Amino acid sequence: MNALVPLPVLLPLCVTGLKLVIGPRLHRFQRFISLAVLGAVLVLSVLLMVAADRHGPLSVHLGDFAPPVGITLVADRLSGLMLTVSSAVTLLVLVYSLGQGMADRDDQAPVGVFHPAYLILVAGVSCTFLAGDLVNLYVGFEIMLVASFVLLTIGGTATRIRAGSTYVIISLFSSVLFLVAIAMTYAVAGTVNFAQLAGRLQEVPIGVRTLLEAMLLTVFAIKAAVFPLAAWLPDSYPTAPAPVTAVFAGLLTKVGVYSMLRTQTLLFPGHRLGDLLMLAALASMAVGILGAVAQTDLKRVLSFTLISHIGYMVFGIGLAGRGSIGGAIVYVAHHITVQTTLFLVAGLIERRDGTTELTRLGGLAKSAPLLAVLFFVPAMNLAGIPPLSGFIGKLGLMRAGVDAGGGWAWALVAGSAATSLLTLYVMAKVWNLAFWRDAPPGAEAEGVVLESAEDDEPGDDEDAEGAGAAGGGGTSGSGKATGSGSGLPVPAGAVVSAGFLGQSITTTKRLPWPMLAATGVAVALGLSYTVLGGPLTTFTQAAAAELLARTPYIEAVLGR
Repeated sequence: MNALVPLPVLLPLCVTGLKLVIGPRLHRFQRFISLAVLGAVLVLSVLLMVAADRHGPLSVHLGDFAPPVGITLVADRLSGLMLTVSSAVTLLVLVYSLGQGMADRDDQAPVGVFHPAYLILVAGVSCTFLAGDLVNLYVGFEIMLVASFVLLTIGGTATRIRAGSTYVIISLFSSVLFLVAIAMTYAVAGTVNFAQLAGRLQEVPIGVRTLLEAMLLTVFAIKAAVFPLAAWLPDSYPTAPAPVTAVFAGLLTKVGVYSMLRTQTLLFPGHRLGDLLMLAALASMAVGILGAVAQTDLKRVLSFTLISHIGYMVFGIGLAGRGSIGGAIVYVAHHITVQTTLFLVAGLIERRDGTTELTRLGGLAKSAPLLAVLFFVPAMNLAGIPPLSGFIGKLGLMRAGVDAGGGWAWALVAGSAATSLLTLYVMAKVWNLAFWRDAPPGAEAEGVVLESAEDDEPGDDEDAEGAGAAGGGGTSGSGKATGSGSGLPVPAGAVVSAGFLGQSITTTKRLPWPMLAATGVAVALGLSYTVLGGPLTTFTQAAAAELLARTPYIEAVLGR
């Protein structure tokens, strides 16, 4: 079974190489192999999770080189669960993207650009979850960074380039800081292998150990979008195509949370920065949810709720008890799925009505009842309505806070309750504006300009109009289209720009079935955490105990 550990990383990379050789040809075959490899990664992830639960952590030393020289990959309960959830979500997002690409009649962009970058992203995520040392954790981050920049800026529109540049600058800063932390760790401990560091760091002077802990936490807090290091997120994620936004918002920030979980429990047990983490958790909850309250665009609302709910996970890490760590793991799995689902729904709304600006939406509960259900269920799940999985995770965290006692713990319990109520308020606001009230005047037009590849350039309106004539989807004499993100209505059938490459497409009231199916399955996956709440809680508590014990992980890697 140990031989299966590297495959979630190797399979997507090998298929990416094959796709680059094939190029933008054999579209159906390329779609098939993309789906097949992500399906295989999902099966492998489930097998690794089950094996780790039954037999303990699995480890493999690539090339049979022992630590600290060799590359070590490790799959325990935590990494197995993260791999399984992330593989399921990335597979669903790929199906969604296939539906969008086929609906846009855009074969070259998804097959020639999106699919290879997406598979590299999946490989980077898998590498991060399985990394057994700091260097390979860094490599996983960098693989994700390269793929993320391609996905964020796909299409080359001005808005996407600006957002992608901000993301890359922040990520490069964190990467440099990460490299410095790795160098300092190796200098004081003579290794970067997690299992060896677990013992050697305890012999390092307390001041140096605290400095290393603070540097690594800063790196991971940037990745996880923990306040005050989260200002980049609301402006970066909403500009990308819907599938990219969904997988970024749901998954990539949790890679940072996972890294915090791994290093705080394994390398810095009884850490000295617990109070600082709890302060950051409380600030993330408050600032994030208040930012969401102030927004009127659905994507930005969801971006700010993302920052807010990262605070719940940091809350569990800061308390550092079995109950709190278990609750944090439940909440990570829940939030990956629910946040991804909500962004997929936002993409469907944009596809149907041409905008996610809440002031220009309305009447969707009557005109699109299926879309209303697809939004309502994960929205209530995010708000933590009993008995949904959001409630299970929050209840576990708040119970751990009450058991721990102390000023910070009680402040976080109160903050968690207030954030949950405000999340419910925000979701009710979205529901009332977009779904429940009558549609505002002019909202029935079927074509709305979303974005243009020539955004902010002279002649933008004429280019968009001309693209409609060339694409065959527009109607002559429909009037000029307006610029990027304006959301101004134009007559039904007018051409808009929202494809992977910024090319003109037409919004439609009849949503593509692969997009609807993928979103529906994501909703069902979120509900399955409620149905399986008992086994899930038992599993995460066992994972938390394993993390805090440290011995099973160390013995699996070092063989003693």
